[in-house]
Amino acid sequence: MNRLRVTELQDFLQAHAAQPPVLLDVREPWELQRAALRLPGTRALDIPMQELPARLNELPDDAPIVCLCHHGVRSAHVAAYLARAGFDEVWDVIGGIDAWSQEIDPTLPRY
Repeated sequence: MNRLRVTELQDFLQAHAAQPPVLLDVREPWELQRAALRLPGTRALDIPMQELPARLNELPDDAPIVCLCHHGVRSAHVAAYLARAGFDEVWDVIGGIDAWSQEIDPTLPRY
């Protein structure tokens, strides 16, 4: 499993422009209603953590997967799970969407 700081995410997306990553948000629907991160150069995919095992077929096997949650705990678990499941390029966003709100975009609501 690889890890990215929110300050590294834009550069990562630019470096992978030829093969746009999936931004896998593993938070619950109510969390997405409060604050959702949609970034150009990614394909957003929202799958709550507990639903992931049953929905693995929705994940591409030919694109990087960047996992995101609120603070980075769930996404780290999911990234490790996906790596064990055979996904080659899996990344975890350290600090999650809360770090994004604090360090990159303060207009994104915190909760």
